[in-house]
Amino acid sequence: MKTLKNYSLVYDENCPLCRAYSQTFVNAGILEKKGRKSYQTMSGETCTLLDLKRAKNEIALINNSTGEVTYGIDSIITMVVRGLPFLKPTLTFAPIYSLLKRAYAFISYNRKIIMPTTEGSDTCIPDFNLKYRLSFLVFSWLITSLVLTNYSLHLTTLPPTNMLREFLICGGQIVFQMLMLWFIPFEKRMNYLGNMMTVSLAGSILLLIGIGLGNLFSFGTEFYLIFFIVTVLMMFFEHIRRCKLLHLNSIPTLTWTIYRMIILLILLK
Repeated sequence: MKTLKNYSLVYDENCPLCRAYSQTFVNAGILEKKGRKSYQTMSGETCTLLDLKRAKNEIALINNSTGEVTYGIDSIITMVVRGLPFLKPTLTFAPIYSLLKRAYAFISYNRKIIMPTTEGSDTCIPDFNLKYRLSFLVFSWLITSLVLTNYSLHLTTLPPTNMLREFLICGGQIVFQMLMLWFIPFEKRMNYLGNMMTVSLAGSILLLIGIGLGNLFSFGTEFYLIFFIVTVLMMFFEHIRRCKLLHLNSIPTLTWTIYRMIILLILLK
């Protein structure tokens, strides 16, 4: 494995995703052990080389010998190709490169709602991008609807459902919360909705694990019902935690719970 000599990767130390994948490049021998610099603690000399605003949105890779800086997916490709040079033609092929660039932006612009930090305590917050925030909401909405539709097949004690109904229920939660929180600034409201849908997405992943366990051990309906209740409780407490990080009061959690109770009562009629 060829190591990038005299390079520095500037990462967000408050972002678990950034810490994880930047450390992976060090562990793989692509970057030197001292080849990572956190955005929060970098020196003034490093700052002069960077577009600081852009570095908040796209991870920066500095060639300390030439002063050249690459950002975002270009930084990632530079490091991946160093370790796996045969991938260069594929990763730089225009359609694939364009797709990777959008996928990187999708994650980067939403990374603080996927792995939140206390609002106002971070110096490396990506710009708010409405297009990618809406994309994240729609993505989470679709995945959650699909998983709930499949999970409901194992809850024979509840009325049967379908993809359309789950799609409307999940979408209704977004609209309901948006209306209930109309009094807060738009950007903060969208940050909350992103966090709310991350909670839903995390719940969906847990439910997929539940389906896997149920199939593996041939569990009955009781298992799926208990697993579902436990998952909802975990989502409830995670929702509270994220609201605290956003410096929101108990109203979002209250309205989030009210909506779910209303839906449950309608389904049980």
